Amino acid sequence: MPDLSKVPVTVVTGFLGSGKTTLIRHLMRNPQGKRLAVLVNEFGTVGVDGNILRDCADENCPADNIVELANGCICCTVADDFIPTIETLLAREPRPDHILIETSGLALPKPLLRAFDWPAIRSRITVDGVVALADAEAVAAGRFAPDPAAVEAQRAADESLDHETPLSEVFEDQIACADLILLTKADLAGESGLAAAREAIAAEAPRPIPMLAVTDGAVDPRIVLGLNAAAEDDLAARPSHHDGTDDHEHDDFASAVIALPDAADPQGMADAVAALGRDHKVLRAKGYIAVADKPMRLLVQAVGERVRHQFDRPWGAEPRLSRLVVIAERGDLDPAAFAARLGGTVEASDI
Repeated sequence: MPDLSKVPVTVVTGFLGSGKTTLIRHLMRNPQGKRLAVLVNEFGTVGVDGNILRDCADENCPADNIVELANGCICCTVADDFIPTIETLLAREPRPDHILIETSGLALPKPLLRAFDWPAIRSRITVDGVVALADAEAVAAGRFAPDPAAVEAQRAADESLDHETPLSEVFEDQIACADLILLTKADLAGESGLAAAREAIAAEAPRPIPMLAVTDGAVDPRIVLGLNAAAEDDLAARPSHHDGTDDHEHDDFASAVIALPDAADPQGMADAVAALGRDHKVLRAKGYIAVADKPMRLLVQAVGERVRHQFDRPWGAEPRLSRLVVIAERGDLDPAAFAARLGGTVEASDI
């Protein structure tokens, strides 16, 4: 007899660098006996997160069950990319018990939830829950939480000002759509930072939403998987800045791929990437770097000027090509300047 039960899907959303890939790696390592499949949506032409996750593939989540859609928001390309990919995953033998979707850091989750009502898949899958990750240290610092007093001061000074930045709208939409909020980088935020982050998020949330502090994605999978929210049937409780529109645009953001020579040393590369965040307002940078005389590839991930880097595995048979994807607000993206700062060349850009 065919299995007519709906396959649960967990949507993992959150701002750039909030720890989505780290969380999914943790879930892959602790699947609670479930056979998983993962769909990764990147912003930019070079995928990094998919490769990171494939390195964790095992019998519970084989490499064939990890699919990456790069250079296009899945909620904007539903018919062309999202629906066929979901159908492919559902056709796997054996069928996945649970599907994880990692959205891009710039994605608005509500349009994606609407896609689950498409006739081709609505009887076969359900949104078990939307898990939003928020960088507790950043939120506590007020980077993505509006300051009502400051907004009022700006409005008084100039009524024509746009009081909502693109980043704040993305952040607020992700929070409003969530069934569970994970406050990541808890170790960096500390108790006072976590308290400030909880207060800021609660002020933006349209309803009480559970919040849990985590470090390095370490959370009991039973908390994340099995929320049974059927979120696609609960859209009215998840308000969005973009309600009433048929789609949304990502024109506020742009990305570029920078090709680089071998790095002399890891710390020097990390310092150069940090300088991009500090001096050029780069929101996110990630990629693999070849280090001179080292057989291992260097994984570099940055949020603003905070950079993490580590050797993850040998290059093996793949080409030793150093490439870094950088994402910034469109007005701040200057691929030629970024390449010059890093000593590389512009390989691709969407501006």
